[in-house]
Amino acid sequence: MQPIRQGDVILLPVQQIEGQKLPHLTLAEGEVTGHKHRIVNGQAELYEQDDTLYLNVLSSQAALVHEEHKAISIPQGMWMVRIQREYEPQSWRYITD
Repeated sequence: MQPIRQGDVILLPVQQIEGQKLPHLTLAEGEVTGHKHRIVNGQAELYEQDDTLYLNVLSSQAALVHEEHKAISIPQGMWMVRIQREYEPQSWRYITD
């Protein structure tokens, strides 16, 4: 499986998932707009361990949606959720939609 990207969210395939199961399927939330990258239309579980999110898509596919991006299909499997960062001279900062 190849990495999947939607805006500032990148999903990387992983072999296993550990962590605490979360009660929601929101992968990232915009700090300014409040828009969310979230999973819909499929069966999935979201886990967190050491400030990293992991997505387990249980159905054959699930949709990743966001108000400012086209929905994309995420195939069944286990994924690490990463948020793209950009460099500023003072430090690194997370990109926000």
